[in-house]
Amino acid sequence: MKRKALITAAVLGGWVVSALAQMTPEGLWRNVDDKTGEAKAEIRIAAGAHGVLHGRIEKTLVSSGEPLCTECTDDRKGQPKLGLEIIRGAQKSATDTLWEGGRILDPENGKEYTLRLTPLEGGRKLQVRGYIGPFYRTQVWTRVE
Repeated sequence: MKRKALITAAVLGGWVVSALAQMTPEGLWRNVDDKTGEAKAEIRIAAGAHGVLHGRIEKTLVSSGEPLCTECTDDRKGQPKLGLEIIRGAQKSATDTLWEGGRILDPENGKEYTLRLTPLEGGRKLQVRGYIGPFYRTQVWTRVE
């Protein structure tokens, strides 16, 4: 009887750990075009030094008229959009399950926004909110892996 209880506890414990591991922005995400509702790209978010997040376009799902970030104004100007780092510097908030303080780039127009990332629905979705002053733009990305 003890053995059966241990196996059950191990299986349930594995599910809990798996669920908690998903409550992070780290992973591969699919974003959707605000105007068309069409899946646009897959972005890989990973932690670097000291848990600071960065994210790169890993796969494009929609053909872009311009493959380079011609509208960018920093070190990303003229770089290919595929592989481009669009998220920089986000860190976990001390009080909530959100990551903030970083920046996110829209490679279509070169605008950079202050960033807030919030996992939703047990980590299956990610609310991505970019701010410029009091104005913001929000997208909900879907976890691919």
